[in-house]
Amino acid sequence: MDILNFIQAHSVCISAAILLISYVFIATEKIPKATVALLGAVITILLGLLSQTKYIDGNINNLYFINYIDFNVIFLLVSMMIIVNIATKSGMFNWVANELLKHTKGKPIRILFVLGLFTAITSAFLDNVTTVILIMPITFYIAKKLDINPIPYLMTEIFSSNIGGTATLIGDPPNIIIGSAAGLSFMDFIKELTGIVFVILIAVLIILSLFFKKQLITTEEKMASIAQIDNSHTITNKALLIRSLIVLIAVIVGFVLHDITHIETSVTAMLGASILLLFEKPSDLFKEVEWNTIFFFIGLFIIIGGLEASGGIALMAKWILTVTQGSEKATALLILWGSGFISGIIDNIPYTATMTPMILEIEKVMGQAYAEPLWWCLSLGACLGGNMTIIGAAANVIVSETSAAHKHPISFMSFMKYGVIIMITSLVLSSIYIYLRFLI
Repeated sequence: MDILNFIQAHSVCISAAILLISYVFIATEKIPKATVALLGAVITILLGLLSQTKYIDGNINNLYFINYIDFNVIFLLVSMMIIVNIATKSGMFNWVANELLKHTKGKPIRILFVLGLFTAITSAFLDNVTTVILIMPITFYIAKKLDINPIPYLMTEIFSSNIGGTATLIGDPPNIIIGSAAGLSFMDFIKELTGIVFVILIAVLIILSLFFKKQLITTEEKMASIAQIDNSHTITNKALLIRSLIVLIAVIVGFVLHDITHIETSVTAMLGASILLLFEKPSDLFKEVEWNTIFFFIGLFIIIGGLEASGGIALMAKWILTVTQGSEKATALLILWGSGFISGIIDNIPYTATMTPMILEIEKVMGQAYAEPLWWCLSLGACLGGNMTIIGAAANVIVSETSAAHKHPISFMSFMKYGVIIMITSLVLSSIYIYLRFLI
């Protein structure tokens, strides 16, 4: 009994300690992050910070741990993973990339722009990891044909994937979390973020072309080999291509029409995934779903739920309002720049999952109009901050590991040399946009 009383009396400190310790293990990557999150979740429940029972005396228990898992996020992620994995098998994304590359005439700087634009646009609709996995084989092929170092192209793809993923609700997991928590639709993200993301992307591609200009030099003969890429056998299954395209377009239209239909994005995505699964073996496709990511999310939601239930999130919100003295401008810029630097060091998913309930607390105190720019600051900071270091986002790690396997290692410091400049440029442009759009 004394132990239970102690836990209740110090619930904020205990739940905060579980979250911080989980962060440390997630950052060091000594233990798989899904394992860390699930272990932290179990400890949160066993200590009574969240309840194991759905009902108390016939009434719904608000502290039931399931209540803190955002299933809109979970089902949207799983469904989009299924749709993308099925669509990828048709070869459609490689076909588009090859067609674009043929129009560059093999000129290395043009290729940098095309790879950057293709990666960013694709990342706006597919997850960043899937996008870079799709584009990397093409990149190594081009670099070999041109006899140049692939690293400038690979780094451009990393930066572009994180920038492009910022543009839409489904482009990056932090946006899915923010959209679900704040009740923001697919069109809200298009309206508020796509414009500034495009400006940031063009600015970054210009900077990168200047950085890498001396490395991207080849001969006319080698350029001609890229201009004549054979794309006739890239589509491997036309029936699958047609099915996938119809469903993918229908799902995106469903996202766009959310404000009219009021059908949740997760339900729209589930419908699309279910239709495609009618023609596939579900057991084969489910192997392709990134279950590590899904269980990581589930565990994380429970850990943060413990901190929220204890009142810890409300204390964080109160602290931010005290530090900024209630100034909307100061609060917005603190969240934007703080999110950028923190997400450059730690995974932006747990960071965003921690910050969303805190902004909801600020919204309760200060009102919806006050909190609106804070959501966009969190999205821009968390997604764009991933460009600062090689461990700032999952796509960064995937590309660096694959590059090293191809005998082209990208060191932490060499990446950071460019990453810091790209991130600061992105956040400066974001700050100007947020100020002009919301804070004048």
